[in-house]
Amino acid sequence: MNKPHISVAALIKPHWSAQDREKVEAVIAFVQLIMNDHNFDEVTKQYGQNSYRQHNRTIADNIEGVVKAVSDLVKTAPEFSYDVKHAFVDGDYVIIHSHATLKSKHRCDDAQGFNIIDTWRLENGKLVEHWDAVQGLSFSMRLYSLMVGGKVRNSNGVF
Repeated sequence: MNKPHISVAALIKPHWSAQDREKVEAVIAFVQLIMNDHNFDEVTKQYGQNSYRQHNRTIADNIEGVVKAVSDLVKTAPEFSYDVKHAFVDGDYVIIHSHATLKSKHRCDDAQGFNIIDTWRLENGKLVEHWDAVQGLSFSMRLYSLMVGGKVRNSNGVF
């Protein structure tokens, strides 16, 4: 399977400082590894020792929670991928706007998959907190979101 590669160079804004770019690079490295490469062992190895607070109510805290959620998804949708369209930096926060698809044939088709906004908070270059907002684009993806979005796995709240 052809795995998408996220280009940081394509996301850079001219007003970013070197620190802003480093923060975006840290987030994109994580997203590439987990969402496109599906390299869950490497994600656990690189990020597992860090405290990671999750605000997506259906995902448990810490890296193990997000690894479990994405690995479970990939079992049913092995072509799942993230195409990052925009990145923004505000202090210790990095926000990415992405198009996620379950099938490779749906990549670049904005009528398929999910429109996702992810926000990470970083401390000393490490991802420590995550929020997201997910919008199903097709009827089947909106229905899928309703079906999988029920069980609360952390008590952090969405804000």
